[in-house]
Amino acid sequence: MAFVRLPRHNAHSVFLAFLLTIAAPLARGQAVPNPGENIPYLVTFGAQGATNWGDDDHVQTMFFLVPKKTVGAVYIRVFDPECGGALDERRANWNTTTEFTVYGGTGAHSNADSRATQPKGSYKAGNLLMQESYTADAETDQKWATFGPFDPKQGEWVPDFDGYVFKVVVEGTAGDDGNLYSFFLSQQLDDNVPIEGGNGFTYEYSFRLPSQPGARVHLYPFIDKNVVSIKQSNFDADADGRLLLYSVARNGQPGQLSGDDGWTESRHLIDPREKGLSLDMTYIKKGASPNDVVFFVTDQYDKALPFFAVPLGGKPKYQYKVDIRFK
Repeated sequence: MAFVRLPRHNAHSVFLAFLLTIAAPLARGQAVPNPGENIPYLVTFGAQGATNWGDDDHVQTMFFLVPKKTVGAVYIRVFDPECGGALDERRANWNTTTEFTVYGGTGAHSNADSRATQPKGSYKAGNLLMQESYTADAETDQKWATFGPFDPKQGEWVPDFDGYVFKVVVEGTAGDDGNLYSFFLSQQLDDNVPIEGGNGFTYEYSFRLPSQPGARVHLYPFIDKNVVSIKQSNFDADADGRLLLYSVARNGQPGQLSGDDGWTESRHLIDPREKGLSLDMTYIKKGASPNDVVFFVTDQYDKALPFFAVPLGGKPKYQYKVDIRFK
């Protein structure tokens, strides 16, 4: 594996750090996707992949948060990074190359292009730490590959998260097949050992849906204190199911789902009670056919909001309001 080494808190950041802390014990936040999301795998197609197979841009960017108190090296592990095995999606003959690149340092997260929903401009900003390309490879088929070790401080310091953030850009550089894979942020080179308070997040999610009819996928966009309204956008859902939004203030509000090879969107006002918490966007699958989709959520200024693997503030539960008046 190629290994390249290149040589003030406000109230909101403190509150967000607190939410990250209390969310950590709820589930293994280092697994991306997290079991609570019920997403089988992430997916990235090769550069020549047809968009009607469910990937709009052939690039996926994931971020990993390492709390500042973390001691010792950290590792980013990838399950099944090759494209050509039992889990992957073949178009004709296996011909796809997928590049995994880890970035840290200034710009890895703070650069606006790093958080955009399309790979443009400086989306690869930051210090290049490690890079590896995979094709069809029996040695990594349904096995783990490890990037690291990294000193936590090689990530970018992000005050709002009270920790260091690493960025992984996954890009299908050639071919037309779909590469299915997952991540784990670990304390160890050869095992998945969680880091207390760690989490994974992304600003655009490209993933495989479960094949079981009625299966529920949960996406957890974080609603910060400045959000007034959101727009959820999704691509190539094939109208295969329903999308419902849950929170402390809403109990299954419908959202729009896209058809084949196209985008759709729906807008939703934010209740003050939802600020500083995650929403639960629940996708209920209808059919049994495999399907890959893309989701992102933006605020009233078209700024993308992060999906956390473990929802900040816990999984939202609707709180009924009972209005009892006595005469």
